[in-house]
Amino acid sequence: MSEEKHVTRRSLLMALGFVFNGIVGVAITVPVIGYLLSPIKKKGAYNQWISLGSISQFPAGQTRLAEFINPNKRVQDGETAKTPCWVRHVSADKFQVFAINCAHLGCPVRWFPQSELFMCPCHGGVYYADGARASGPPERGLFTYDYKIESGELHIDAGLMPTLADQARLVTITGKGKSPCLG
Repeated sequence: MSEEKHVTRRSLLMALGFVFNGIVGVAITVPVIGYLLSPIKKKGAYNQWISLGSISQFPAGQTRLAEFINPNKRVQDGETAKTPCWVRHVSADKFQVFAINCAHLGCPVRWFPQSELFMCPCHGGVYYADGARASGPPERGLFTYDYKIESGELHIDAGLMPTLADQARLVTITGKGKSPCLG
């Protein structure tokens, strides 16, 4: 005699449990794999030099706000792809280009020419004209972009947003530090 296979409630719930656990396992594994493979994807993000304009736009001894389009923009970024930075023309061919974000929590800092200070409106962080920390909660100075002058134009390395994580990664890759203002 042949035995008929009956689907019992227990076997049905076990099958549903295996399917559910498989879906949860995939949902957890895919982002982890994406995170682990992200450095491979970001290799082209280094050394993307972008022009901020003619050096005549930045008079010697002054700090001016400049804007550039993020080279890693996506369609959905819209207006937020425009990234501001502070350009300080120190002397002749010497510049300092600062990220606009406070080193504390990333609020945009403002330049006050009367006092020659950068100030953060969020938590009272203050920075000197050279980007070094003056007072407040930030533990370091403003982050800086590398720059070069080509054909009378100021170019910055805008491949990555300058942060401590990027500074450490670049030290590992190039063997040298990037910013004197890290404190």
